Amino acid sequence: MARKFYLGLDQGTTGTTALLLDENWKVAARGYKEHAQIFPNPGWVEHDPMEIWDSMLASIDMALKEAGADSHEIACIGLDNQGETCMIWDKNTGKPVYNAIVWQDRRTARYADQLASKSGKMIREKTGLVIDAYFSATKLKWILENVTGVAERAKAGDLIAGTLDSWMIWKLTHGHVHITDYSTASRTMMLNIHTGQWDDEILAAIGIPKNILPEICDSSMVYGYTDPLDFFGVKIPISGSVVDQQAALFGQMCFAPGSVKTTYGTGCFMLMNTGEKPVYSENGLLTTVAWGLNKKMTFALDGGIYIAGAAVQWLRDKLKIIAKASETEALAVEAGGNGGVFFVPAFAGLAAPHWDQYARGTIVGLTGSATKEQIVRATLESVAYQVKDNLDVMNLDSKIPIKIMRVDGGMVANNFLMQFQADILGIPVDVPVITETTALGAACLAAYGIGEFKSLDEMTSRWQLAKRFEPKMSVDERDSLLHYWHKAVERSKDWEEG
Repeated sequence: MARKFYLGLDQGTTGTTALLLDENWKVAARGYKEHAQIFPNPGWVEHDPMEIWDSMLASIDMALKEAGADSHEIACIGLDNQGETCMIWDKNTGKPVYNAIVWQDRRTARYADQLASKSGKMIREKTGLVIDAYFSATKLKWILENVTGVAERAKAGDLIAGTLDSWMIWKLTHGHVHITDYSTASRTMMLNIHTGQWDDEILAAIGIPKNILPEICDSSMVYGYTDPLDFFGVKIPISGSVVDQQAALFGQMCFAPGSVKTTYGTGCFMLMNTGEKPVYSENGLLTTVAWGLNKKMTFALDGGIYIAGAAVQWLRDKLKIIAKASETEALAVEAGGNGGVFFVPAFAGLAAPHWDQYARGTIVGLTGSATKEQIVRATLESVAYQVKDNLDVMNLDSKIPIKIMRVDGGMVANNFLMQFQADILGIPVDVPVITETTALGAACLAAYGIGEFKSLDEMTSRWQLAKRFEPKMSVDERDSLLHYWHKAVERSKDWEEG
């Protein structure tokens, strides 16, 4: 009897995950393939798009083999992407003109400052975003202006640009489809969230030619089909595409206004569904598109943290004080406390709610008795503190008190971190059965796109609770820790010369 699988493809900052879900929406198999992080200069971060394409195929192949499945059994493909990471490529040869510039990259920080002084209010009103090097527009401008011949080739109509969703769909369809969805477009700083179109005034201000940009589509619909030459010999509908954090919001079934999720990955991102109208933050959160369905946009408030899991990678790969990320839980518990050590992992500046492009990583409170265990604990604690700062602002701006937080991503396997998170927030933290909700959300959108679900309500029963962490810390201890955390944050700010 023929089986049926739904494929969620999560193209993340450090690697690509392929999640195969069976007809009962249980995880049948998972494939994962890392790709290299390229650091050409301090503050610069790049990826090789061809390596990303290879990692996609490799992760899918792993998942199919683990499930003992045939590629013909895949009913549809949904994918999510890193968000602001973007690139330009030749539409005739398929060759990138330069590496993809990653969302963490800071090379355009000074230009972003100049743009903010001239067009900050206009861009904020139209896009919901604070002008920052984080977003795609300034990165595309850099490639156009700094890679020899690119501006001329773009003008001649030989080049196209996009975020990594556009690249993946273009490759999967053998160059037949050049699209992005509303949610990813909202991370470029070029989408007018009121009209749902690329904004001509913004494009003119930055100097981006409209002809290189993809068509903007819903987050769930049949965009095209895989080309059998490039994709395991089969033609499969690609029917869901969304930016990664919004994919997790969807996978956490946060369909009601006021529902919140936080994803712990390379960075850490808290999103709140705000419904059909954009809510503007007075305190440093971003207004963004959650998804587009049936030509209508749903909006979200976004509190983004640049460095979460990346700080643990730093402990492993640069300081070499751990061999693998899973060691951090036992070391943090062994420390017994942070010993007064606080770590602000502002490797790429501080995102919401501070928006300081020139902050840098800082460890304070060190004494001669500080231990490796305390530094590891301070690293994990830093993630929870940053989430708390964003939750406080989200409560304030949305005027909706957050009573519970759904969480997902690789770091939720760390029980110390999840308990500490509940303690610092003072509210319960819920971990679902399927913690890879990013890939799950992409797969759900794909299934919706081919008519497997008739409504969002049909999906909500798919969410299942695995574990709840209740806060146990006293108010006095929480307030004391947060006091010192905020002192540490102030010392990290404005370190680089603007």
